[in-house]
Amino acid sequence: MGIFAEKKFATVAALFAAVVAIDPTRPLLTYYDDATAERTELSGATLDNWVAKTANMLVDGLGLGHGDRATVALPPHWQAAAVLLGCWSAGLSLSLADPTDPAGSAGSAQPAGSAESAGSARPAGSAQPAEVAFVAIDRLADAAGAGDRFVLGLAPMALPLRDVPAGYTDFVAEVRGHGDRFRPSTPIGGTDPALTDGTDHDRLYAAALDAAERLALSPTDRVLVDAARVDGPLDWLLAPLAAGASIVLCANSDPAALAARQASERVTRTLT
Repeated sequence: MGIFAEKKFATVAALFAAVVAIDPTRPLLTYYDDATAERTELSGATLDNWVAKTANMLVDGLGLGHGDRATVALPPHWQAAAVLLGCWSAGLSLSLADPTDPAGSAGSAQPAGSAESAGSARPAGSAQPAEVAFVAIDRLADAAGAGDRFVLGLAPMALPLRDVPAGYTDFVAEVRGHGDRFRPSTPIGGTDPALTDGTDHDRLYAAALDAAERLALSPTDRVLVDAARVDGPLDWLLAPLAAGASIVLCANSDPAALAARQASERVTRTLT
């Protein structure tokens, strides 16, 4: 795993910055949805811009930062990557709702600080309502109690919603107006919480590194991930990033398209 086995990153944001720095122009996250024929490719620089815009929206737009909480109820998607990494860059701790359970925000918490809590999509459990929520259009109930509520339609080409539910803000319409460079005014450290169950950045990075090592991923890998077969961002996002690899994330995968996609995307590892 090269430098990604030898160097310890204190935070998810530091890890992401190091991956982008390998080559900002290389495709870092390519997203397919076979139900809509969508293919969206983001270079490291482009994803970094979306992450920075999200973090700036949270900090400058909403006045959020260290100690604040975010609920995220989104399926594996390139926009979910921007939300997750943006929240962590801004210093927020996350509660991750189970994407397969419409009532996920009411589920049980995992033990604090464990690899299970870092990797599971089940909610990280917080007694207090979140300051902000990011939810898919079919998961509006998961934003209950949040101070600010963003809805994502997850449409191809990041098209905005035609009809925004009352009490919600369209994420893609709002985030575009924020700066594409982010520098936190207060540094984030490894002991700062990454999840609302108390899992800090150190433990979350360790869980991602363990997963990357178990899968024998490397910075030269192009990893194809079936979105329907992963449980949370540890599997589809953080483990590949911990290895410095790039990601081909496939939703509603058509098995008949797999071989051609592996060839066209120069996939070296397939996680299905």
